[in-house]
Amino acid sequence: MNVEQKELIVKRSYKEVYKCEEGIVKVFEPGHPKADVFNEALNTARVEATGLDIPKVKEVAQVDGKWALFIEYKEGKTLEQMMEENPGSLEGYMERFVDLQLEVHGKRSPLLNKLKDKLSRQINGLKEIDATTRYELLTRLESMPKHDKLCHGDFNPSNVIVGEDGQMTVVDWAHATQGNASADAAMTYLLFALKSQEAADLYMKLFCKKSDTARQYVQNWLPIVAAAQLAKNNELEKEFLMKWIDVVDFQ
Repeated sequence: MNVEQKELIVKRSYKEVYKCEEGIVKVFEPGHPKADVFNEALNTARVEATGLDIPKVKEVAQVDGKWALFIEYKEGKTLEQMMEENPGSLEGYMERFVDLQLEVHGKRSPLLNKLKDKLSRQINGLKEIDATTRYELLTRLESMPKHDKLCHGDFNPSNVIVGEDGQMTVVDWAHATQGNASADAAMTYLLFALKSQEAADLYMKLFCKKSDTARQYVQNWLPIVAAAQLAKNNELEKEFLMKWIDVVDFQ
């Protein structure tokens, strides 16, 4: 694929994302596991197969000796941009955001990895919390109901593209799994709370209302998903996430 003419749109410690003639290309740093690149491509292809309208995988290739993932480009703004530009419309945007997440949760993809297994691995690998806390978190995780709904894993407004016609598209399926929708919602709540408690509370209220889910049930997942997010080693989030793990009553 031709990536000579490319425009940098996102830069992370482990990848750079460009817009080019062929669409979107994610170029991963040499140290990034090759298996993770192919797993993201596989996850995305499996989500495509559910019938959701998402940007399709076009190719896994190497660019300048680095692994790269080529994906279709969707024209539009992120929902995060629109929320920031029109704060007075936050509730309306949040309504549509939750509806979109519930549409995702309505799909099934039996070949995706199980969310419970992923959360267990992440908690087991945490060195920031002691063995007793890890044990309590894993015990709580094991007691939670096992479901098989499609879960995005990083469902937040920066991963929703809004086209000129108002159509919303979910992007970035690297963390997709099958599991309990309320765990996915708990992660979304935490991602909102990292930036705005007001937006997080509005999200929680609307999700619980629209999905007919008890707030307490979603909250039971919060220490578990906070530990999973902690495993991503973002120093800026560490103190916030530790509070969610520390305040939990395990009795």
